[in-house]
Amino acid sequence: MTRVAVGCPDFPTLAERIASRAVQGEVRFATRFKPKRASELIGGRLHFIVRHMIVGRVEILRFADRGDGRIDIVCRGVLERVHPQPKRAHQGWRYLTEADAPRGIDDSSVGDLPPELYRELAELSLI
Repeated sequence: MTRVAVGCPDFPTLAERIASRAVQGEVRFATRFKPKRASELIGGRLHFIVRHMIVGRVEILRFADRGDGRIDIVCRGVLERVHPQPKRAHQGWRYLTEADAPRGIDDSSVGDLPPELYRELAELSLI
């Protein structure tokens, strides 16, 4: 799934936000409706869009009902950096097929590059 990280200008801000909201290794994101394919999504990833780029992801652990009629997407409280991938902003969440999902970044030195520079280097096949 994809979700826009509203108000986050970059990956470090998103990482700080998720870390500050994590409780006992889990972070919750509220949504109005439970996804129809919720059972398929457990164990998958919730990808975050920052400035029209997918930049990070968290693992979806489960879906939980809230007392106010909304649903929590309960995720692991650790944000993983991914290879930046262009993605238009949208409201709510959208499904993302595994084939279309960006790969994680293994090398932390490459992961520290700004997404725009990373994208340019990848388009030139330099990384």
